Amino acid sequence: MPWILLSVAGLLEVVWAVGLKRLDAEAPLLLWFGVVSALLGSVALLALAMRDLPLSLAYPLWVGIGLLGSVLAGMLLFGESVSPLKWASLALIALGMLGLKAL
Repeated sequence: MPWILLSVAGLLEVVWAVGLKRLDAEAPLLLWFGVVSALLGSVALLALAMRDLPLSLAYPLWVGIGLLGSVLAGMLLFGESVSPLKWASLALIALGMLGLKAL
């Protein structure tokens, strides 16, 4: 169960990061509410997951899920640059996450 909580927390981190990209002074109140809800949900689920997972594993994986998802969302949704170096960097981050999980 803590792994599911951590995974959903990481995905919610991507949701609020993408939402932040879309926010401006004229954004609808519903978008603001969605971003804040995703942020609070992400942190709350991380806290619940950390009841059973060590800090040295849960927090880096939460950040890594958010990082990987945000970079992919930036490329897919916002036309941000795609390059072999970016893909290699993402692969190294994913490898680091797998390494932490394996320890």
